[in-house]
Amino acid sequence: MSVTTSQVRRAFKYRFYPTDAQAAELSRTFGCVRKVYNLALAARTEAWARQERVNYNQSSAMLTAWKKTEELAYLNEVSSVPLQQALRHLQVAFTNFFSKRAKYPRFKSRKKSRKSAEYTTSAFRFRDGELKLAKMSESLRIAWSRPLPDGASPSTVTVSQDAAGRWFVSLLCDDPSIKHLPTADAAIGIDAGLDHLLTFSTGEKIANPRHERRDRVALAKAQRRLAKKAKDSANRAKARHKVAKIHARIADRRRDALHKITTRLVRDNQTLVIEDLTVRNMVKNRKLARAISDAAWSQFRSMLQYKAAWYGREVIAIDRWFPSSKLCSSCGALADEMPLSVRTWTCECGTTHDRDVNAAKNLLAAGRAVTACGAGVRPQRSSPGGQSAMKQETSRREP
Repeated sequence: MSVTTSQVRRAFKYRFYPTDAQAAELSRTFGCVRKVYNLALAARTEAWARQERVNYNQSSAMLTAWKKTEELAYLNEVSSVPLQQALRHLQVAFTNFFSKRAKYPRFKSRKKSRKSAEYTTSAFRFRDGELKLAKMSESLRIAWSRPLPDGASPSTVTVSQDAAGRWFVSLLCDDPSIKHLPTADAAIGIDAGLDHLLTFSTGEKIANPRHERRDRVALAKAQRRLAKKAKDSANRAKARHKVAKIHARIADRRRDALHKITTRLVRDNQTLVIEDLTVRNMVKNRKLARAISDAAWSQFRSMLQYKAAWYGREVIAIDRWFPSSKLCSSCGALADEMPLSVRTWTCECGTTHDRDVNAAKNLLAAGRAVTACGAGVRPQRSSPGGQSAMKQETSRREP
C-alpha cells in the first residue's frame, strides 16, 4: 500500500542560552523591531485618515529615510532583516484587515507585546548544527531537544523571549518525515467538557488535569506580592517575572498533554468529529470562565486540525446548536430539557445514557452523515443557528 507524502513546512522550536553580549544585541533588535512596526503603523494610519493607502514598498522607503535621521540613527546598529520583516508582518496584518479576517492592527507595547525578531536566510548561517545570526560573532548555545530532519535547511529563524525570561529560537524548514498515514476504518466522536476534558464515542474518558488549579495557590500568592510593589520599580519587575514563570509552567504542562492526546487521536482514526464550540462567548460566563480557559478547547481543536492535515485525516465540526446531549443515540428521541446537573438519563425507549458518552455518539453519527451526504445534513430535527456541520478538510486523501 502506497502512502502519500505531503510537503510540510514545520517550525522546530528550541530553548537557547545567550551570552550577555547576545542578549543585549537581541534586546536592542526587539526594541528596534517594535519601533519600526509602530512608526509604520502610525504612518499608514495617518494615510488611512486621508483616504490613502501605503503599501510595503512605500513603508520600506520610509524605513530607509528614518535610518538617515539623527533621532533614529540607532536603527542602523541592528540587522536590517528583522526590521524589513516587521514591515512585511504589518503588510499581512493590513491585508487581513482589508479582507475582513482581522481587526485593525494595533501598536506594539514595550511591556505587553511579544518580543521577537525574524531572520531570513541572508541574516543567519546554519552549518553543522551551529546557528549564527547577523551582527553576532558567536553561535547561539541551543539546547537541541530533538533533531532536525535530515538535510534540513531552515528558511526562516525566529528568536523570541517570553514573559518568564526564557529565550527560544524557531527554525522553519521542510519536514519530509511527515507522511499521510494509510487510510483507517476508525472514526470517533469527541465531546469536550469540564468534569472530563474529553469524552469519546467509544466510551473512553480523558480526565481533566486542571493544570491551573494545581498552581492556583502559588499563583495567587505571587500575584498578591506583585500587586503590592511600586509601579515601575525593580521589585515589581522581579515579582512580575515570578508570576510569569508560574504561568509558563502551567502553559507548558497543558500544551504537552494536548499534544499527546491529539497525536494519538489522529494516528488511530480516519475521521474525527468535534463540536463547533464558540469559546470566546462561553468564557463570558464568569462562573465557568476560569475552568473553560484552563481546559483550552480552542488549542485542542487547533492541534487536531493541523495534525489531521499533516497525516491525511479528516476533522468535521458539528454546529454548536446540534442537540447532542438531549438526543437519544439509540432511538433518536429528543428530550425537552437537559440541564448541566443531569449526568445520566434514561430515554423513553429504556436506554440509560451517560450524558457525555451519548453526546459523543451523536456527534459521530452526525459526522458520518456529513461524510456520506455532504455538509448541511441534519441527522435530527431542525435546530436554530445555521448548518449542522462543516468539514475542516474538503477532501480525503486516498493511499
